[in-house]
Amino acid sequence: MLCAFKNPAVLRQDALASLVVFLVALPLCVGVAVASGVPAELGLITGIVGGLVVGFLPGSALQVSGPAAGLTVLVLEAVREFGLSMLGAIVLAAGVLQIGLGLLRFGRWFRAISVSVVQGMLAGIGLVLIFGQLYTMAGVHQPRSGPEKILGIPGLVGDIATSRSALTAFAVGLGTIIVLVGWKKLPAKVQLIPAPLAAVALATAGTAIGGLDVANVKVKGLFEAVQPPGPSDLGSLGDVAVLGTVLAFALIASAESLFSAAAVDRMHDGPRTHYDKELVAQGVGNTVCGVLGALPMTAVIVRSSANLQAGATTKVSRILHGLWLLLFTVLLPTVIGIIPLAALAGVLVHAGCKLIPVKEVLPLWREHRGELVILTITAVAIVTTSMFEGVVLGLVLAVAKSAWETSHVHLDTRELTGGRLVVALTGNATFLRLPRILQTLEALPKDQPIELDLTAVRHLDHACRAALQNWAARHHTTGTEPVRIRVQATENDATIASAGAAGAAGRSVA
Repeated sequence: MLCAFKNPAVLRQDALASLVVFLVALPLCVGVAVASGVPAELGLITGIVGGLVVGFLPGSALQVSGPAAGLTVLVLEAVREFGLSMLGAIVLAAGVLQIGLGLLRFGRWFRAISVSVVQGMLAGIGLVLIFGQLYTMAGVHQPRSGPEKILGIPGLVGDIATSRSALTAFAVGLGTIIVLVGWKKLPAKVQLIPAPLAAVALATAGTAIGGLDVANVKVKGLFEAVQPPGPSDLGSLGDVAVLGTVLAFALIASAESLFSAAAVDRMHDGPRTHYDKELVAQGVGNTVCGVLGALPMTAVIVRSSANLQAGATTKVSRILHGLWLLLFTVLLPTVIGIIPLAALAGVLVHAGCKLIPVKEVLPLWREHRGELVILTITAVAIVTTSMFEGVVLGLVLAVAKSAWETSHVHLDTRELTGGRLVVALTGNATFLRLPRILQTLEALPKDQPIELDLTAVRHLDHACRAALQNWAARHHTTGTEPVRIRVQATENDATIASAGAAGAAGRSVA
């Protein structure tokens, strides 16, 4: 960052980049807050903290933090269940947990999360945003649960068709989406203005000039919106349901931030992200946001990519963007109050569509159908249950899939001269493959000598070891020699006698 102050050209470029990031962040901060069911100023406070606090901290020099659409659903659920006063305490606890995870060097482990789970999480969030914000676009109260939102779409269509006010509001939101989609097709000079800002500005101007009767953002004022958590709120953190929400906030915010950092690193040639330090920085930011009662923050890829595309090379740009947000919120709060809610809902519907990895579906179907199944189930679970339950289910499925794929085992049976049967196992013998292994072994004739060759087995878990011992101990008839088990070359051959063979006991298989 010091090099920016020593080099006027770098400082000028970063200052210009900060203005671009500010213009992108402004409508998104307000829109995410409104969609989360909290005052608009709380989203701006999180954006300010993301610039003026996290901006100074080490980790990733060029990614920008603030309120993210990815946490909108979770925040909305938390506010509805525990109340707005508890939001600060939950965010504060999540921030402290993030700091602890970063200090314990857990940051790098977030990179091990299955990509299909993350894509499923983002797709689920996107679907919930789309179905929820469609109601806000029409100025209609949205149902609480995901299934109710989906089932209520026919009724929403009826409201839009029969109510003039709903049709007007929906037209404003739809116009906003059209501007967002078509902005990339305009000349490059026009695209210097960020699409979200242009769309919201045009919608605001259109409603004002046309005298349209649509709901606008409610403004309290920056200092009036700040609600630090009280002693009773902090005391409620011991509740199991609250702790589950804290854990969900911390894990999802951390995963989104670190995946964003990985994406940002691919966009530039500068210093790479230090994941543990970035996790600590995000934790510090969320701790400050929690003290102020604001929204949780993550690193946001939309703002970060805008920062890079604008030519930023140091931390100065993200710090200054926080300063511009602060000055705007303090000096021009009334401007926020003239923004139509339908326009912000349109911005979030567009953001929700971008969260759904449509381009990944066909390649996954062709090459990795199991990953596509995990992605789909995670997304559907988030829509039908909750964010936390959907992500946990996705992680469980990813682990189960990985365990199943790594436990390949092959059985080959051949008969030697003299009638001895040799059964050779190769691969990884785990409990997941026990049914197949035992089915093959139990079908072998009991009146022939049998040799079980395990020399090519790379891994044998305890369940398989015990099952093979039990099978070898009972699989023979009177007068047939006990089953012999050959283990790896570093060990001696072992003979496991049957249960009735004069008390003979075999050595355990390693």
